Amino acid sequence: MANSRITIGNPSEFGQADALQAALAEFISMLIFVFAGEGSGMAFNKLTNNSPATADGVVAAALSHAFALFVAVSVGANISGGHVNPAVTFGAFIGGHITLLRGLLYWIAQLLGSVVACFLLKFATGGSETSAFSLSPGVGSANALVFEIVMTFGLVYTVYATAVDPKKGQLGIIAPMAIGFIVGANILAGGAFDGASMNPAVSFGPAVVSGIWANHWVYWVGPLIGSAIAAVVYSTFFITPNSYEQLSVADY
Repeated sequence: MANSRITIGNPSEFGQADALQAALAEFISMLIFVFAGEGSGMAFNKLTNNSPATADGVVAAALSHAFALFVAVSVGANISGGHVNPAVTFGAFIGGHITLLRGLLYWIAQLLGSVVACFLLKFATGGSETSAFSLSPGVGSANALVFEIVMTFGLVYTVYATAVDPKKGQLGIIAPMAIGFIVGANILAGGAFDGASMNPAVSFGPAVVSGIWANHWVYWVGPLIGSAIAAVVYSTFFITPNSYEQLSVADY
C-alpha cells in the first residue's frame, strides 16, 4: 500500500547539499514555467486589448503551458526529479518517494519560484496585470473543485506511469513530454471553466502579486486531493511488491 512507505525524514535534510540543490532546481524550473505560461497569457491580453476570453486564448494557453512544462520538467529531472508542482510533490510523498521534510523544502522553492516569476513579469511588462485564477460565470466552487481533482488525477497518474513506476523502462524518456501534453490537454478541457490550474504554485504566484484570493482554496484542495488519489491508485494496483523500488527524488 502507498501509505505504508510514507516517511517524515530527518531535519538535517534542510542543510544537506543535495536537498538544497534540488530545491534550487525546483525554484528555477517553476520560475521558467510560470514566466512562460503566465507571460503568454499576459501577451495574449495585450495583443487583444484585454478582450473577453476566446477559444484562441485557451489554445494559446494550452500550448504555452505544455511546451514550458516539458522544458521545466526536463531541466530539473536529473537534479530534483522535475516536480514543478506542489501537487506532484504531494503525490510523491503519498507514494513514499520523497520525505515530508524534503517535500516541504520543495514546496517552499516552488511557491517562491512562482511569486518571483510573477513579480518579474509585472515589472518587465510595465505593470501589466498578472491575472489570478478565477471561476467563469456559472461555475461554482464545487464545480471547479471537481475539475481540479479530475485534471490533477490525470496529471499525477501520468507522472507515476511514465516517471515513477520502476517498470517504466524506456518510457521514462518521454515522461516530460507526456506530462506537458496532459497539462495542455487538461487546459483545453477545463481552461474555459476555472483556468485549469492543477498546480497550487501556479495559482499562488499570480494571487500574491495581484492580491486577488477569491476561491483560491479550490486551487489547493482540488489538486492535492486529485494527486493523493492518483498516487494511492497507481501505487496500490500497478506497482507490485516485487517491482517496487524506493526511488530517490532524482530518479523521476
